[in-house]
Amino acid sequence: MARLSTIPFFKEPGIELGPFETRCHWRRFDENEVLVDFDDISTDVYFIAAGEVRILNRTQSGKEVILGEMRGGAFFGELAALDGVGRSANVTALTRGEVCVVPAAVFRQMIFASEAIADRLFRLLAKRVRELNTRLMEHALLDLRHRLYAELLRLSVPRTGGSGAGERVVSPPPYHHVLAARIGCRREQVTREFTVMASDGLVDRTRGALVIRRPDLLEARVAEALREDS
Repeated sequence: MARLSTIPFFKEPGIELGPFETRCHWRRFDENEVLVDFDDISTDVYFIAAGEVRILNRTQSGKEVILGEMRGGAFFGELAALDGVGRSANVTALTRGEVCVVPAAVFRQMIFASEAIADRLFRLLAKRVRELNTRLMEHALLDLRHRLYAELLRLSVPRTGGSGAGERVVSPPPYHHVLAARIGCRREQVTREFTVMASDGLVDRTRGALVIRRPDLLEARVAEALREDS
């Protein structure tokens, strides 16, 4: 059964995918299963067909920082496939799911054989570099409060069906310890900031979502903080 064509990254590749099918394999994973760990020597690329995973990095002191989550349609592990260096992050499953595992040699052959696939990879890598640069700038210039504002805006989407125009939501509502791991602080600090934000009418927790009442104000505060420190 041809399944590579069901992966968004390989859609309309401009090459015949058939010869690569038997050189890749599919595997299911369980919740909390570690798919890739720090310093693993494997160089396979993982394409998520279903489920959700979390990507963690670790400082020299052992502190873990959440880089983000990935869902069906995304992939990870491409850096090890490109340069052969050991894994720089941990990838752990948040849910049950399935991945297509593509060996590094196969991944490289497909990239070099298809201009369309190579273009997608270049654009994706450029996007990730820009995102990392943004987060690096925030960590270097912003205090805890404004880093939290920026992260909430990044995680949120426009609210539909709500009474307030311009509101955004994060659904499901993020755990405070997860937000703390994202922005490099302690859970208690995030909890205190949420108390202040709620009392100021900036956020509201509803069933199944965190509502950002004034995203325009949060955006303005982040922009102002960046201007002051630049």
